[in-house]
Amino acid sequence: MLFSHDTEVALQAAAALVNTDDSGTEHLPDAAALGEFVRAWGWTGQVLGTEAELRAVRDLRPWLRRLWAAGRDEAADTVNQLLRDANAVPQLVRHAEWDYHLHATPPDAPLASRIAVETAMAFTDVIRADELGRLSVCEYPGCGNVVVDLSKNRSRRYCERGCGNRAAVAAYRARKAAAV
Repeated sequence: MLFSHDTEVALQAAAALVNTDDSGTEHLPDAAALGEFVRAWGWTGQVLGTEAELRAVRDLRPWLRRLWAAGRDEAADTVNQLLRDANAVPQLVRHAEWDYHLHATPPDAPLASRIAVETAMAFTDVIRADELGRLSVCEYPGCGNVVVDLSKNRSRRYCERGCGNRAAVAAYRARKAAAV
């Protein structure tokens, strides 16, 4: 494991959130979809299920996407801004199947604040370890989704939406066409 479990999950959840805005396709179309996203990623605490909450979470995506493109200093500035905006106060907590880990907002803080702070805390570990190279954009032409590479050999090139399979099929077909 490269990072702590909560850091890895927070990075993957942040990538999944950024990727819900996929080249003009909205994958968080309504509060029900947001609720499913929250359940899928195991977010705890208060979820209101309102349009305002949905807008606030959607508004986080550009901030989080910037972290994938940022250099170390810019990423640190963005992380610090996210933490300041939420008045983050890190604390050790334990709940459900998770042992002690950090939360920096109370459970009744707005969902968008909790997501922003959890992501910022995860990026704190990434920046301190000087591992921003593990964050990239999918290499499949025209995709644009962000990728978290937690592999040992730093080989992850494609997002979770099947781009790796599409690239392999395209390469196979190109080899077959060249052999004819």
